[in-house]
Amino acid sequence: MTAYQPTLDFARQLDAQDPLRSFRQQFHIPPAPNGDAECIYFCGNSLGLQPRTARAAAEQQFRNWQELAVEGHFRGDTPWLHFHKRVQDAAARLVGARPVEVVVMNNLTTNLHLLLISFYQPTPTRYKVLMEGGAFPSDQYALESQVRLRGLSPDDAIVELTPRPGEHTLRTEDILVKIEELGSSLCTVLMGGINYYTGQVYDMAAITQASHAVGARVGFDLAHAAGNIPLHLHDWDVDFACWCSYKYLNSGPGGVAGAFVHERFADQPELLRLAGWWGYDEEQRFQMKKGFRPMRGAAGWQLANAAILTLAVHEAALAVHEAAGGMAALRRKSELLTGYLEFLIRGLGLPASRLEIITPQDPAQRGCQLSLLVHQGGRNLFEHLMAAGIIGDWREPNVIRLAPVPLYNTFEEVFRAGEVLRNWATSRPATEKEKKVTHV
Repeated sequence: MTAYQPTLDFARQLDAQDPLRSFRQQFHIPPAPNGDAECIYFCGNSLGLQPRTARAAAEQQFRNWQELAVEGHFRGDTPWLHFHKRVQDAAARLVGARPVEVVVMNNLTTNLHLLLISFYQPTPTRYKVLMEGGAFPSDQYALESQVRLRGLSPDDAIVELTPRPGEHTLRTEDILVKIEELGSSLCTVLMGGINYYTGQVYDMAAITQASHAVGARVGFDLAHAAGNIPLHLHDWDVDFACWCSYKYLNSGPGGVAGAFVHERFADQPELLRLAGWWGYDEEQRFQMKKGFRPMRGAAGWQLANAAILTLAVHEAALAVHEAAGGMAALRRKSELLTGYLEFLIRGLGLPASRLEIITPQDPAQRGCQLSLLVHQGGRNLFEHLMAAGIIGDWREPNVIRLAPVPLYNTFEEVFRAGEVLRNWATSRPATEKEKKVTHV
């Protein structure tokens, strides 16, 4: 455990000792809203920064399109026909999978729908689906529509987990008890690997084991987990998962997403799915025959050929991630960065009636993000941070999410954010008018 100190010299000492300090130079840091040359960007949990190699990667494919046109599928230094395979191994390492278990395609919610078609197959007696209450809206809407597609009522079929009274996060034992309680009525469990609002990391291995024990399938939305925490989907025996690439993977707004299907389903062509021609056996794909014959593994869930421009940016971003040493190295720095931010915030000595950190204190139960529940003047504090050049994320009704990302954030930035918070904490209390300001 690092003995933190609330001084600028200490923060600079940590930066000098940081083996990842040079990677910040591989990203474009936006200017601050207050006019400073660079902002303090603590919003990588919403949109990661642009790698300096991203533009050149996209430009290369623009040139190929310009010079080769349709022949770019088969010619050039990066033929488009198999371009998606260029990132397959890196994607597998990212989520702790075997290459056959992953495919990079579509966007997250599209992939979630495709996977739920296969892994939410209710029967008259086994039809319940379990999720965390307050999940990201896309997950809620996806499940509602999937349940209705089966002629069921979401109010009956969807079971939501909520924290105990007075608590902000779920206890693992309560999740496992609910799984056992639902028993043979439980068809599918779908949870976020990390809850977007609180920043809580769920015990995916324990949830998977408990779900399988009652005969249910289990999957995870890894939007806030991929590139943030170590994942071991194959070893945890997870059935399916999906993730986006524009947060901690820095692959651009709306960047291409990923999907995982465990290897035990790799040779089950009869498994119900929504089919598209790019998921067809590639050895016979261009014969244009009727009768779907899926590729082996996760590739069999593909619908269409890859979006090359976004995939090129993703490849460039993954290369930076891997050059940093992958999740093991990033996780070591992440725990230190987030721990330092927590240390500085708790050092303010604010009562819980004014500000709470609702993200778990245990580093094993959180990633980069700390969620601050601000009971008095939350919007005022958010604007105060923005005015000081610190970009975070505001979530209604009164939560500020701050995410120091190990690839490009520094300990000095965390210290300076702590000073801004200290300035706010020692200033006059928020007025009633400020408390009523709403997010536009």
